[in-house]
Amino acid sequence: MVALHVQLTNSTLRRVIKRLHFPLQVMLVCVRWYAAYALSLRNLEEMMAERGVKVDHATVHRWALKMLPVLAAVFRRRKLPVGASWRVDETHVPTSVTIDKSGAHTAAVRGLVADSGAAIELRQSKYLNNVVEQDHRAVKRRTRPMMGFKSFWSGTKIIAGIETMHMIKKGQLGCPGSLAFSAVDYFYSLATE
Repeated sequence: MVALHVQLTNSTLRRVIKRLHFPLQVMLVCVRWYAAYALSLRNLEEMMAERGVKVDHATVHRWALKMLPVLAAVFRRRKLPVGASWRVDETHVPTSVTIDKSGAHTAAVRGLVADSGAAIELRQSKYLNNVVEQDHRAVKRRTRPMMGFKSFWSGTKIIAGIETMHMIKKGQLGCPGSLAFSAVDYFYSLATE
């Protein structure tokens, strides 16, 4: 088993895992692997069995649904600030918007400008928006082994965790005390806040 020493100081996470009967280290390893790698729940069950930990795939899924939203909320508080110019898809509208040639996006941004009176520079380029479109690949690749989601509710929680792990890997988490951490250490540091 992975040598992991996490002192649980996150009070919200402590309440969430209060009645769970596995060691915190085991739960965090399973949840991190589920969010970080293209593994199914049954893959995780098998991997943990090889390490001498008998855990059902449904239990790992429950852990992910309970823990990932809490860890994602901690991540959002510690996330590094972003600049004023963003490449966006359908979710945010800052001062400058670069979109593809989609008529729906163009109409939406123009409608927002008309309704709000905001001064938004609209840039349309087929290729400048590729950075955003390529960013979806990580989530799509991760969710294929999951074979979809049973509900919108569970999908939002799991995708929040996948995105959190993806942003950690991209270096978007503020370093506590100016220390250099690995992505693994950053993930576990979310449980100690």
